[in-house]
Amino acid sequence: MEQEAWQVLIVEDDQRLAELTREYLESNGLRVAIEGNGALAAARIIAEQPDLVILDLMLPGEDGLSICRKVRDRYDGPILMLTARTDDMDQVLGLDMGADDYVCKPVRPRLLLARIQALLRRSEPPQAVAPERRLQFGPLVVDNALREAWLNESGIELTSAEFDLLWLLVANAGRILSREEIFTALRGIGYDGQDRSIDVRISRIRPKIGDDPIHPRLIKTIRSKGYLFVPEACVDMPL
Repeated sequence: MEQEAWQVLIVEDDQRLAELTREYLESNGLRVAIEGNGALAAARIIAEQPDLVILDLMLPGEDGLSICRKVRDRYDGPILMLTARTDDMDQVLGLDMGADDYVCKPVRPRLLLARIQALLRRSEPPQAVAPERRLQFGPLVVDNALREAWLNESGIELTSAEFDLLWLLVANAGRILSREEIFTALRGIGYDGQDRSIDVRISRIRPKIGDDPIHPRLIKTIRSKGYLFVPEACVDMPL
């Protein structure tokens, strides 16, 4: 039986841009709906539960950051935020509010499609035939089949993008992962030397897994090299 096409909701007040984007995405096999009013967007995302949301930052009625914050605990799908090209702070804030990725305006259709496809692949549930994979480091447990993590048997609240990054780190425990490796593994693109999304997610993950954000011992930043998950540090974590 053929899988039904992914459903994408575009939250964008520029009607012409939204329509052009819809035409391009639909020509590539996606089903697309458009919402131009920020004040209505949150309720629609929660009610319709699309497979992915493309969320513009600047909207009439309610801005994208507020919408993202409002829906994040009631919508599990990926959120791809559209931001101004030069505003790094918008990108950092978007990730802090729970966005999974961002694309800078003006949007290149082929890049947008690639980012959407990468996010949708990551959000697919694991195949039933796949073996369950669970890693435990002291009181920290990360389960890639369930896509859940626990610290001292209490569930850790992670966005989809945060879980993907945490799993990548723990699955490579004891090995330094460069930003290039992380970007290629998680987003399918090379690191441009400026993107801060990985750094933001690391800073959000650390306190959630019981690491010290000021003097981290579990996820260490290795200067000029990348990040390292240190499994030995979990032994001394308080239970």
